Amino acid sequence: MNTSNTHPPQSPLVHLIDDDQAVRDGLSLLIGTVGLRVQAWADPQAFIDGFDRASVGAIVLDVRMPGISGLTVLDRLVAQGVDQPVIMLTGHGTVEMCRRAFKAGAAEFLEKPVDDEQLLEALQQAVRQHVRSRERSQADNAARERVAQLSEREREVLAFIVQGLTNKEIARTLALSPRTVETHRANLFAKLGCDSLAQLIRRYAVLVDGEGAP
Repeated sequence: MNTSNTHPPQSPLVHLIDDDQAVRDGLSLLIGTVGLRVQAWADPQAFIDGFDRASVGAIVLDVRMPGISGLTVLDRLVAQGVDQPVIMLTGHGTVEMCRRAFKAGAAEFLEKPVDDEQLLEALQQAVRQHVRSRERSQADNAARERVAQLSEREREVLAFIVQGLTNKEIARTLALSPRTVETHRANLFAKLGCDSLAQLIRRYAVLVDGEGAP
């Protein structure tokens, strides 16, 4: 296992799994030229057992390896909920192999000897995709935490706001005074960190719908 430490820790990390030492060395050097860190693995099982699932980046995976095939590794990663995009490499590709890889969730399928520019383009696109995915996930988690801070009544009012009800309509539905609804509305806007109705709906409508409106 070789790890390139020439880039800052915050740069995306590419996991490269290939049993051929020359391929690992050559691709590690190539990938490093675009500012990506590389962790190279000769043993696919060691990779499955030990790689950092929290890292942001991508996985470059050879299809044909002794012991465990790349397609089997891909299946295991998907089953474990690993979210890093996977780029498959093979020296003996077939249409069926390509079809199976994409069906299993591969981001790209490239044949060896791989074109340098094609691989780098696929990798950079995969990394950008993963960064956006992680950012969305973090935003969703933060939104859930804020909703969890609401009182039961505030969550009810939120659900009705998302449905498009006015304060007066919410008040009638919940048998409250309009002023009380206005207070709940102001409190939940503050707790959720929203300055406008549009912002509230954009950030929280999906979460409220997912919980089920009253």
